[in-house]
Amino acid sequence: VQLQASGGGLVQPGGSLRLTCATSGVTPDHYAIGWFRQAPGEEREGVACISTESGSTFYDDSAKGRFTMSVDSAKNTVFLQLNSLKPEDTAVYYCGSRRAPYYSGTFYCAYPNGMDYWGKGTLVTVSS
Repeated sequence: VQLQASGGGLVQPGGSLRLTCATSGVTPDHYAIGWFRQAPGEEREGVACISTESGSTFYDDSAKGRFTMSVDSAKNTVFLQLNSLKPEDTAVYYCGSRRAPYYSGTFYCAYPNGMDYWGKGTLVTVSS
């Protein structure tokens, strides 16, 4: 499994970005995949995650109403639309995945170590 995140950059508060995670080797019918972020000096945290075990997308409270995760299965690509960005959203954003998940997206966002595969991150900086 390979993952590659892209789409980060510098944006002003209130702005938007669309992150892309290109994947290969992810089993289309049985997987968990999510977006995580890590700010300097902080632990990696889950932002949005989905697992085929539950079918629904989990969003961290900080992301609800502002971020939207979507999956284009035909293109093996996962997106994270970031709207109404705030300076506290500044972080390196990663996509992670797991084969044969046992739990829901909620679990994997809460426990990033449950993911098996990680791509290189993409830096999002929100600043005026």
